[in-house]
Amino acid sequence: MKPDNNDIDLKAGALLRRFYGYSSFRDGQLDIIRNAMSRRDTLVLMPTGGGKSICYQIPALLNDGCCIVISPLISLMKDQVTALNANGIPAAAINSSNVEQVNADTMLQASRGRIKLLYMSPERLILEMEHRNFCNWVSLFAIDEAHCISQWGHDFRPEYTALNRIKASYPGIPVMALTATADKITRDDIATQLCLKNPYIHLASFDRPNISLKVLANPGKAKRINTITRMIDRYPDDSGIVYCLSRKGAETINAELAIRGYRSTVYHAGLSSKERDEAQERFINGDVQVVCATVAFGMGIDKSNIRWVVHNNMPRNMESYYQEIGRAGRDGMKAETLLFYSFADIATLQSFIEKSGQPALNTEKLTRMKEYCEATVCRRRVLLSYFNEEYDHDCGNCDVCLDPPVRFDGTRIVQMALSAMSRTNEMIGLTMLIDILRGSARAELIERGYDRIKTYGVGRDLSFSEWNAYLSQMLQLGIIEIAYTESNHLKITPYGRSILKGERTVMLAKFFFDKASSSKKRKSTAQSAVNPAELLFSELKRLRLSIARNEGVAPYIVFSDKTLMEMVRHRPVNMREFIAIEGVGERKAVKYWTPFTSLIKNFRKSS
Repeated sequence: MKPDNNDIDLKAGALLRRFYGYSSFRDGQLDIIRNAMSRRDTLVLMPTGGGKSICYQIPALLNDGCCIVISPLISLMKDQVTALNANGIPAAAINSSNVEQVNADTMLQASRGRIKLLYMSPERLILEMEHRNFCNWVSLFAIDEAHCISQWGHDFRPEYTALNRIKASYPGIPVMALTATADKITRDDIATQLCLKNPYIHLASFDRPNISLKVLANPGKAKRINTITRMIDRYPDDSGIVYCLSRKGAETINAELAIRGYRSTVYHAGLSSKERDEAQERFINGDVQVVCATVAFGMGIDKSNIRWVVHNNMPRNMESYYQEIGRAGRDGMKAETLLFYSFADIATLQSFIEKSGQPALNTEKLTRMKEYCEATVCRRRVLLSYFNEEYDHDCGNCDVCLDPPVRFDGTRIVQMALSAMSRTNEMIGLTMLIDILRGSARAELIERGYDRIKTYGVGRDLSFSEWNAYLSQMLQLGIIEIAYTESNHLKITPYGRSILKGERTVMLAKFFFDKASSSKKRKSTAQSAVNPAELLFSELKRLRLSIARNEGVAPYIVFSDKTLMEMVRHRPVNMREFIAIEGVGERKAVKYWTPFTSLIKNFRKSS
């Protein structure tokens, strides 16, 4: 019998209010829940922070039996289970960090209906499928990070491919596949690989309007560090991530921040499992402000107060970039992202691609990433178009929209660079070219005799950052190209030769570097400190941190920043008002209303 949608809607809404503290579903969530309750396979694409977990957690609560959730990382399982238990929902995980007796007991409890959500890895599920029958007690299989099953995806994991056995073994149990990051070819492949039968497909908007987007051509090491420290200073009570292409890069940034007195840690695959776990725990619990990491960090991190993400290097594709910036601003509040872009990144990534199993596809993805970095139109439009989403207006929250480029006749600058390339027989790379133009006296340059060519030092009035930015534009405009098979030497294109000969002119975008002074920042901070709402917000954060440390959980497990801001806005002073705050469910209302309302009462008296 087909389920009654009105009945489902009422019950689902009641559960949302009771356990999660929200009065309404986000767009699309209720449709997904209805389809899951009708036992239909589902493919869900929602941005990070878009509410994917609600889509399978509510059906798990509505149904008899248990929902098995497939997750790729133990840390992600632990995070989800802690959050669910904090809301009063019985959940557990089976994984290799538990002793086997605990895993066996957990499985027994789940089979008896005492656990509503059971998390495990793909490998563990396949192992369990060989020894037991899930037909009588599993209500739903939810596969998180489902893009991992596709070789077209950016994070392919071979162990995910065995999950096609779920539908073969249990055709009557619905499967819900969820991901935040997949282009059309990957979406189609997910459904095919998992053998989903006539799935309901939900494609949410990929737009995250609260996240600002900014790209800077390589400003040099010193300015990079200064830019990152300014970001930390803007959000002293919150967290950020610096993504690096290499382990060495992550170590270097971490060391530079530590020298300057910032609470920073490092995370990469070269560390031991214990060291990585410790770094992640310190970051999640708010003991450090920054984690400097390779892309090994972050999948499934549910920390709501990550206010900024910096990419120290260009990511290899738009999917990775989108997923990584999506870790900022999960609570819907203002967040910033910044990407540093350089020729060196392109060369490094191209070398990775040549060794990959799909060089043609990965080269195309890298090209699209490069086009995004070099865009002179609204970046959000470029980003969303990659995911086949129409966006017919400029966003007003990216660097191109907020600070449109100033054009000028750059013919002379271009000719300087092309002349130097020509006089060195196009046998030099980016750094050497800039050094020649700026009149550097480094040993290798002198040894090669480049100090004796006519264009040596003709561009010394421009900084390294300016030359780097203008050469990036020359690459984007097709004036020069990189010969990846010739040690990344720069080559002049036919278009470039016409400019060098004076047959054509070229317009460039003026390079500006953000020179916001620290004195302005201190003044801004001082002004914001007298704002009563900001003061109350800070006090609520301190209370949350104290409670979290006493309970041994991450602060956002207690309440998100968004929920604290709702408390600032409504200032509840009793249980009835406190439980009405968005994000405060029944269990947390009973548990926390006294300390939070007491703080707000005292604040009201003193202000």
